[in-house]
Amino acid sequence: MDASNHPKFRADHVGSLLRPDEVTQARATTLIGGEFASADLAPVEDAAIADAVSKQQELGLPVVTDGEFRRSFWHYDFMNSLSGMEVTARDDRMGVQFATSTLRPYFPAITERIDFPDDHPMLDHFRYLASVTDSAAALPKISIPGPSACHFRTAADDIAPPEYDDVQVLYDDLSAAYAKAVAAFYDAGCRYLQLDDIFFAYLCDENQREGKRSEGFDPDQLIVDYADMLERAIADRPADMTIGMHLCRGNFRSTWAAEGSYDAVADAIFNRTSVDVYYMEYDTDRAGGLEPLRLLPAGDKRVMVGFITTKTAELEPIDELRRRFDDASQYVDIDQLGIAPQCGFASTEEGNEITHADQWSKLGLVVATAEAIWGSVRD
Repeated sequence: MDASNHPKFRADHVGSLLRPDEVTQARATTLIGGEFASADLAPVEDAAIADAVSKQQELGLPVVTDGEFRRSFWHYDFMNSLSGMEVTARDDRMGVQFATSTLRPYFPAITERIDFPDDHPMLDHFRYLASVTDSAAALPKISIPGPSACHFRTAADDIAPPEYDDVQVLYDDLSAAYAKAVAAFYDAGCRYLQLDDIFFAYLCDENQREGKRSEGFDPDQLIVDYADMLERAIADRPADMTIGMHLCRGNFRSTWAAEGSYDAVADAIFNRTSVDVYYMEYDTDRAGGLEPLRLLPAGDKRVMVGFITTKTAELEPIDELRRRFDDASQYVDIDQLGIAPQCGFASTEEGNEITHADQWSKLGLVVATAEAIWGSVRD
């Protein structure tokens, strides 16, 4: 596969945006019983997405998203629409713990063997995004959770198919389902698909690793298995389709769930997968040092280094960002780098503890930084 055919940029963002008030209000009055989506919401979402795309293009971003405005969670909405998976609210469990917050208690279950359905709703989400994007100005991108999310976040007691007693069968089904997803998004016109595979970064955290050991998994083997599962899913994508991978340590109401350097996973993600672009969180010391970037193979792969945070409003000085890129270039060619925020602005519909004005200022800083360092937001 000729990676040089894959579109890449110097400025980008992970995908989610703070929900506009009209979307928040419409969801609050429309959704009941733990639903994720409703047809009644579509007109409000459509208008908000068109406005958000326009704002992204006005800022000069070469890649635009729908802000994930149709979602409640960055991952569960996609997973809930896979064949064989259901995500439901549970009153018998506490939600996932973050440093200072607790997620709503929604949990996935695997009820049947997993597959990707032809009518997955996010295919239409992408089609609408593309329809309101000026193709001469920007490329529409959609983000979906990586296949590891379906395994990492599902408790063993919530996996019903007896075939999945052999975890390799589950991995194989996930790879096959995601390969179908890649093909389906391509057929819908998508040329830039981002997989939020954040659990690689979680497996850099000793507490998270110990949790997986308690479930009977070797965390180092899990890293290899997840990388191979992802590679089987994307290996046959068309030559003009870019695959991105986002890694972070949790993002909910401006807080986090994990910490630890990328040392444990860098070789696997860079060299066991044919991912084209990596979005890597680097806004705090919780991400460790830049040394793991040395394992990025020379060539066309790119890292969008997340030096700009979405968790707080303060704008990073461009001179400081330049210095950090100077540091990064000790380990990887500056030509293989770009800039993006460390995560989305609203991984769940609650959003981070910043304002809409802060969000657009951060994205403006992304564009300004790319222009200052590389002279352009594009190659």
